[in-house]
Parts: sequence; C-alpha cells; structure tokens
Amino acid sequence: MPAGNRNVSVCLKTKLSLGQNLKTSTYAWENFFAVFVSISGLVLFSLLIGNMQTYLQSATLRIEETRVKSRDTDQWMSYRLLPDNLKERIRRYEQYRWQETSGVDEEHLLMNLPKDLRRAIKRHLCLSLLKRVPMFEKMDDQLLNALCDCLKPVLYTEGGCIVREGDPVNEMFFITRGNLMSMTTNGGKTGFFNSDVLKSGDFCGEELLTWALDPNSATSLPISTRTVKSMSEVEAFALMAEDLKFVATQFRRLHSKQLRHTFRFYSQQWRTWAACFIQAAWHRCCRKKMEDALREKEERLQLAIVNDGSTSLSFGAAIYASRFARNMMRILRRNATRKARLQERVPARLLQKPAEPNFSAEEQ
Repeated sequence: MPAGNRNVSVCLKTKLSLGQNLKTSTYAWENFFAVFVSISGLVLFSLLIGNMQTYLQSATLRIEETRVKSRDTDQWMSYRLLPDNLKERIRRYEQYRWQETSGVDEEHLLMNLPKDLRRAIKRHLCLSLLKRVPMFEKMDDQLLNALCDCLKPVLYTEGGCIVREGDPVNEMFFITRGNLMSMTTNGGKTGFFNSDVLKSGDFCGEELLTWALDPNSATSLPISTRTVKSMSEVEAFALMAEDLKFVATQFRRLHSKQLRHTFRFYSQQWRTWAACFIQAAWHRCCRKKMEDALREKEERLQLAIVNDGSTSLSFGAAIYASRFARNMMRILRRNATRKARLQERVPARLLQKPAEPNFSAEEQ
C-alpha cells in the first residue's frame, strides 16, 4: 500500500476510534455512521460558536452604543453646567430606562409596523392593564381598542415630579407599577394640605377627563389642582388631551350614571372635596350641640336664680342677678358660635366643589 493511502487509512481509523487506538470495525456501514456522527458534531459545534459570536457582537454593539450615548450626555451636562443632583437624576433615569427596555425604542419600533400589527401589540400590552382601571372596566371592546391605540408608555424614577399644581394638564396617566404621591394646597392657601398615595390601577389628571367630556369646554387645557410626584420607580401609560377628547366623546353615551359614580369615587379631587364637606357637616353638628347645651345651662341658671331670689334675695337684686347671668351666657354663646362658624367656614372656603363632568350631554 502506498505511503499516502496508508496515512489516510491510519487517520480515518484514529478518527473512527475517537483517538483511543482501538481497532475499528470491519463493517463499512458502521464506519460510515461513525464518520457521519463526527462530522455532524463538528458542524453543530461550529453553528453554536457562530451563534454565540453573533450574540456577543450584538450585545457588545448595543452596550457600546449606550456607552457612547452616556458619554455624549455627560459631555452635554458638563457643557451646560448642570448641578450635580440634576446630573444624578438624569443618569438614574437613563439607567432605569435601559433596565426596562434594554435600549430598544418601543415607540419607534411600533411606528415601523403595519397598523393592524401595531394595534394587536398594543392591545396585548395594554388591554389587561386598562381593565384594572375602574374607569374603563365597563367599556366595550371597540373603545378599549381605541384607547389602547392612543396610550403611550412612560417611565419615571423616584422623586420625579409628574404634574405640578397650577400647571396645564395635557396628559392623563394610568399607573401600571409603582406608587405616586398626590397632594394639594388648593392654590397655596394657608392652613390647607391634602395628600394621597396612588398605586397600580389608579389614575391622575382627572381634570382632563372633565374638560374632555364638556362639549362647551374652552380650547385651553384645564389647570391641575394637585401636585403628583413619584415615590418609587413608576411605569404608566399616558393618554394625550386630543386622544382623550375623541374617546370621551364616543363614550359619553354609554353607562353615564355608572361612570359618573365611578369617576367621583376614584377621583382624588372629588375625594378631597367630599372629606372637606363631611368635616364641615361635623362642625355644624358640633356647633348645634354646643348651642343646645348652652341654652339648657342658661335656663337652669335662670331657674336657680329665680328660686334663690324668692327665698333669700330682694326682688331688685334677683332681677339684677338674672340680667347679669343672661348677659354672661349671651357672651359665652356668641364666642362659641363664632368659633364654630370659623371652623365650619375654613374647609368650605378653602376647597370649592369640583366641576360636574357632563357624561349625559348627548343623551337628551
């Protein structure tokens, strides 16, 4: 046998015996099967290495893009001489957005898809979340689909201010994860403060819903009555004023009474007004009880003075004592009434009743 063929034969035998110097089979099909298994393993291993290399290149490229973007952001912040606390907030937001989206721009990705695919994706992402909001759990599928198509995902880091009291409201937010602090001073008036915690399933910016449901509303946006800040990392969906106006116009015909009660129950503005109204009613009740108690004490005192005067005092002294007691009781009653009225007027003066949403304007 020539030397070249002998070398090839030895190599094949070594390959078939997996390098163990074992004697190979004398059957050709067994040798072919062993060769096929070895070659298939090499091909699959090569594919694995190729896929790992592609994944690592893609991840490295994305990390590099994020690093370059972060460097450009740091250079811009330094050029603009931003304070350190503001720089830290920007870096924290960028880090949180990267953590949640892995650097993918969801809005840009969805805009490049056909309308039917975009609607199906948003319905899959937002429908279950919208149904957790009491305002929308009774809506039909058509309007829910319209809402899903209009919603935009937003992210907020801890300590961020979403809405300020006195600023125009151009978005309505529906919370999907995290906690928000909603507070009001009713225009900065002294002695008034109200706060509440919003969690997953709650909403804020209800002034926009009242504005959207009013057919005679002005073109200018409503003014926020509350300040909303994030207490933790928050995920939410935002509904713009124009989109809400369109959806609210269609929904005005449906379940108007039920929606009105639901809106009042879950609205922070209506809750605050209801609490102040109950407080004023309690002050009126306390004032009435105080007046009744004072009147009863006055009658008892006058009766006691008359009885004592008929036995031990002269008629003139009894009259003088009666007048003195009556004047003192009148002064005490006036002071108590003035104090009760002042306590009653404080919550009523500080907070006005919210505008009634016109849910049934088109039902007539």
